[in-house]
Parts: sequence; C-alpha cells; structure tokens
Amino acid sequence: MSDAEVAAVSRSAWQFARTDAGEQPSLREVNASIAVPQTGLWLRRLFAFMGPGYMVSVGYMDPGNWATDLAGGAQFGYTLLFVIMLSNLMAILLQALAARLGIATGRDLAQACRAYYPRPVNLLLWFACELAIIACDLAEVIGTAIALQLLFGIPLIGGALITALDAFLVLLLMNRGFRYLEAFVVALLIVIFGCFAVQIFVAAPPAGTILHSMFVPSSEIVTNPAMLYIAIGIIGATVMPHNLYLHSSIVQTRAYERTDAGKRDAIRWATTDSTIALILALFVNASILIVAAVAFHATGHQGVAEIGQAFELLSPLLGLSVASILFAIALLASGLNSTVTATLAGQIVMEGFLRLRFPQWARRLLTRGVAIVPVIVVTALYGEKGTGQLLVFSQVILSMQLPFAVVPLVQFVSDKKKMGNFAIPRGVAALAWVVAAIILVLNFKLLFDTFAG
Repeated sequence: MSDAEVAAVSRSAWQFARTDAGEQPSLREVNASIAVPQTGLWLRRLFAFMGPGYMVSVGYMDPGNWATDLAGGAQFGYTLLFVIMLSNLMAILLQALAARLGIATGRDLAQACRAYYPRPVNLLLWFACELAIIACDLAEVIGTAIALQLLFGIPLIGGALITALDAFLVLLLMNRGFRYLEAFVVALLIVIFGCFAVQIFVAAPPAGTILHSMFVPSSEIVTNPAMLYIAIGIIGATVMPHNLYLHSSIVQTRAYERTDAGKRDAIRWATTDSTIALILALFVNASILIVAAVAFHATGHQGVAEIGQAFELLSPLLGLSVASILFAIALLASGLNSTVTATLAGQIVMEGFLRLRFPQWARRLLTRGVAIVPVIVVTALYGEKGTGQLLVFSQVILSMQLPFAVVPLVQFVSDKKKMGNFAIPRGVAALAWVVAAIILVLNFKLLFDTFAG
C-alpha cells in the first residue's frame, strides 16, 4: 500500500471514529490529509512532518514583534535580549505540549476545553482567545499597511483597507491543499531570514555583549516599569496564545498511525519540527532588537519606536543603501505570512469552542474588519505615532490573554486520565507550571504598575 493510500485509510477511519463519538475532527477538511512514509530514511520522515512548526513560528515574528523589539533595542540596547531568549524557550516548551495534546487526544485545545470545562468557563476562554486573535490581527493590519506605505507610498488608511483582500489569498491556498499553504509560509520565512541575515552582517554587533545579554538577566528588567512594559510586550508577541490552539490542530494534518506507537513517533517528529522552526524565530526576533541597538541606541537615537522612523534612519546609520528596503520587504513578508495563522486559529477556536462553522472568507473578513476599524480611527486622529503605540499595546493585550491558554494546556497534558500514557512527566509538568507562573506574575506586575500610576 502506498503512502497516499495509507493516508486515505487513516483519515477515513479517524474521521469516522470522531464523528461516531459526536465530535468532528479539528480542521476536518485537511485532517490526516498529508501522507507520512512508513519506511525509509529518518530525513524523509522528518520532511513529512515539517510544516506545522514553521506555520506556528510565523506568529513569533509577526509585525507585533517588530514594534516591541524595535522599542526595546532602541531604548535599552541589548538588555532585553534575555527576555527574547526566555520567551523563546517558553514557546518551545508550550508548543511541544500543544502538539502532544493534539496528537495524543485527537482534539485541539479548544475542543479539549469544550469537552472538560463547564459552559461559562468555555465562554470566558473563547472570549479571551478571540480578543487575542483580534489583537494579533490588529498588529498584522498595522504592519502590512506600514510596509505598503514604505515600499509603494500607499497611505496608511489605504494600506489597511487593502489588507482585507488577504482573505482570498488564504482561501486560494487552502483550496489547493495544506502543503501549498505550508510552502507559501516557508517561502516568506526564507525572505524574512535572508533580509535580516544581511543586516546583521552589516551591523557587525559585538558577539560577547550579545551572548552576555542573552544569557545573563538584568534586575532592571523588573524594577524599571518602562522596561517591564516592553518586556511583557515581547513575551506577549513571542508566546502567542492562539498559536497554542493552532498547533494542537494542524499537527493532526499528518496521516500518522492512530496507535500508541504511531502517536509517540508523531509527537517526536512534531516536537523536532517546532523546535527547529522556533530557533529560526529566535534569530529573527533577536536580529530586530540587535539591529535597533546598533543603529539607534548606540548612536543616540533612543527615541526611535515607530517602524517608519526605523525605515528612514536605518540605511544612513548602518551605511548600507538597501538596508531600509530589506527592512520593509521583511515587514511586508511578515504581515502577509501572519494572516495565515490568524485565519486558521480563528476557525479552530470558533469551531472548537462553539461548534460554529463559517465559510473561511466570511470568518476572515469579519476578523479583519474588526481589526481595520481601530487602525483607521487611530490613524485619522493621531497619525503614524498613534499606530505605533497601538501596535505595542496590542502585544501587551496578547500577553494578558496568555494565562487563559497556557493554564488549560498545562492542566490537560499533565492529567493522566485525559492523556493516558502520553501525560508529561512530573518534572516537565513542574517546569510548565513555572512558566505559567512567570507569565501570571509578570502580567499582575504590569497591571499593578499601570493602574497604580
């Protein structure tokens, strides 16, 4: 039997079992649709599982990250590199747990919440996640609109309206098959990576200082309210709550054997895939902050916080004529790429919590419309500076929603009654709860500082 035939049999059997149990599989139109070779070199099997991790990594280098990383690098130099490293390690752990939940139980995180929590709790979690998706979409609209303005001179309001068309791009790719969607994402990730590799090479930052800042934290991160605000924004922009829902679903697009051995194998490959992809995201996030530190903080331009300011100053300060163009191209690729994750996450959350199914184009236009309105209003009232501040604020909102996704995820994967033999060991569970506690403490600290003045 060929790999494609195995995939077809696995998909039909699995979907029948889920339907018989009264629950549709997550993203049923693509569930178990990608063949996985049963034999052959390990590299061939790894390639079959590669894709979901890179789609998830998109959320870790979206336009929201640019705003927080730029502000952090320009104001505080390399100090917040430790926060980027810490948040990326958190992301690697949490995304591995999300993949484990989806593969082991056959449910995405939203479906698991619906199955095990009472309805009022589910509605609260659904609302929090929808708010996170809107905040993420807000960042994508602003980032894409700014990139279009920088590259083609399109006004911000016009660029924001153009972003509504991305609904049809995602729909076209989904109709061609999930692998086409993954290929689109990977191609744009290569563009982003290449643009920043050139800028880092030209910036030539001090390696020793970077390594020290990345692995040795400064107490000022917590004691300085302005630095803490940016730090929590970085965590919110890096560890994105809706990505946990997304990853727990799209790992199920692989037609692995739905047996204990097959699931165990799939968890190992999916974890490898997401870890490699998130290391790439770490490079991009660190690069944005490092370039900002070299170009702005070290030259006395600590006030640079808006992406437009960075675009204008980057080429003359780095001494590379194409530096600003590369910066804007990477921003546009980032904004386009992020539309994929927000679209899929929105569909997963809506179907998982409420069992409501909307056409993809309708769901996309609705979410994007909610994000476009505040961008247009803020741009009209406050101009580019207002949109820059709104971009950073959207990432803080994302961070505030993190506990509503992280706590249920850790609770589920730690429970042997729900996970069986796939429940995480006590040591991993303890580490996961520590991560959840760090997120909660930082959020409460930010709220206290904000409302206490």
